[in-house]
Amino acid sequence: MTTLSEDVDYLAVDTQSESNDGRISAATWEHEDLAQGQELVKIRVFRGHTESVNSCNYIDNDTKILSGSSDKTSRIWDIITGELKHHYTGGHEAAISEISINDNSRRFVSSGWDKKVQVWDVETGNILWTGRHAGIVTCCRFSHDGKLVISGSDLDNTLKIWDANSGELLQNLEDMHESTITSCIFAPADDKVVTTSMDRTSKFYDLRSNKVTIQLEGHINIIADCDISFDERKFATASWDKSVKIWDVATGAYRTSGPGCLQGSHEGTVSCCQFSRDGLMLVSGSYDNTVVVWDVDNEMQKLQLQGHDDWVNDVCFSTDQNNILSASKDHTIRMWNVQDTEKIPVVLERKKAMGLSIMKCSNCGKPFSISQMDSFRDNTICVFCRLQNREQEMLAIMNSVKVDED
Repeated sequence: MTTLSEDVDYLAVDTQSESNDGRISAATWEHEDLAQGQELVKIRVFRGHTESVNSCNYIDNDTKILSGSSDKTSRIWDIITGELKHHYTGGHEAAISEISINDNSRRFVSSGWDKKVQVWDVETGNILWTGRHAGIVTCCRFSHDGKLVISGSDLDNTLKIWDANSGELLQNLEDMHESTITSCIFAPADDKVVTTSMDRTSKFYDLRSNKVTIQLEGHINIIADCDISFDERKFATASWDKSVKIWDVATGAYRTSGPGCLQGSHEGTVSCCQFSRDGLMLVSGSYDNTVVVWDVDNEMQKLQLQGHDDWVNDVCFSTDQNNILSASKDHTIRMWNVQDTEKIPVVLERKKAMGLSIMKCSNCGKPFSISQMDSFRDNTICVFCRLQNREQEMLAIMNSVKVDED
């Protein structure tokens, strides 16, 4: 496994003092110089939870962090100041397994080992409603439009779909899996629910037809987590078999060629994963205490982030893709600034070794990789600028057609 260096501590933890109530009194980014004197990766550590942090989300347009912990509390942190803004207690009687915010950041849902699902008012801290499972509730999610809540459990292996406003149980799906449901998510259009399980399968449940439309198998061990890209073309599954598989669910190409596979970087269970907004990167966390950023299309590691002292339970990209959150059993949340990772020498060398040339975009000036076999008309422009130019050309054509019609 390749790390940044055996001699240099690339990712230095910020030095912060902590008050008795868990507030961070110092909130400055800290870093050490990287190779060739470049300051490229910075991190911030949020401390305050007294047990394992099991879930983390960016909220309020990436200005705050929502976290849930085995200490039975949920907390909201200010990213800029590091201040603990809210501390939610008195709801769960056992470890919180997951938290999920709704579309306008006014409510969040939490699930716990106490067999409860609870929806909270962010501002007041009041519990708006409570639902229950027969077993430990392992996962929960708000739909993107804020109208539904889903939750999955062990023991009865049940997926429940709730009305987010009233708490009414709309569907109780007892036959979704043959073993514990480990994760559940909504597709971006909120028309499907996707689940993973200890039975090593992933399933897509269509909310319009009320049927399982896709079932995926391929991992040789428990599937711990999943995510789907914003354009709904790629689906990722993270497994105890130390790999992340990438499934092309838009074309179904996995049926003939199998899924893509991201492996070789984690030495332990891959516990969590999430796509970047553009779907080109994926971040994964592992019980080997590391976070890995992947180049999805080239199926290669971009960067490995080390610093946690225990299992990584959850990971999350910021909307602008410049920062990554990770939640750990070491009681901390870390925020990693990765916006300049393309400039790190080890990243450049790894891409060159795979036959990828590193170019500098003549338009925006940012580095990007291109296969030596590619034959674009203009390979000095990155894909984002090419797409932007294409959109501008289409608009010009549409405007000219409109003028001709007039």
